[in-house]
Amino acid sequence: MIDKFEKQVITVTGIVVALFIFSIVYAMKKYDANVPECLPYDKAYEEPKVNKLDESTYQVFAVAKMWSFEPSQIYIPAGSEVDFFLTSKDVVHGFNIADKNVNMMAVYGAINKTTVKFEKPGVYKIVCHEYCGIGHQNMEAEVIVNYPESK
Repeated sequence: MIDKFEKQVITVTGIVVALFIFSIVYAMKKYDANVPECLPYDKAYEEPKVNKLDESTYQVFAVAKMWSFEPSQIYIPAGSEVDFFLTSKDVVHGFNIADKNVNMMAVYGAINKTTVKFEKPGVYKIVCHEYCGIGHQNMEAEVIVNYPESK
């Protein structure tokens, strides 16, 4: 037989666990949590470039290396969706896009992928948030989002 006090503890614990799970799901939806994918390694991802797939879809192959990101400036129109493929040529680097809830790690021999929608024009700074050596503080890039061209 379960004691009355034990029943209360089990009930309170169940409520706390349910609130915790609800809070996580709510935060993921509200803040548009985006978990990066890990892709199989391929040397083709080591060449930094920006591919335009159509008027509003782009692919960015970003490469982190001491102490820079390539490409260092990425130009896209507002309303574009961008797939970022990220790797490193040397040590572990961070990849954080300001105001976009993007936080990835650039790891040598690995490819990380995330998709970001850029609705508003502006300059979105990319910084390395993982200490990677003496020039770490200068490791920056930017996504420059312009108004779409009128036709």
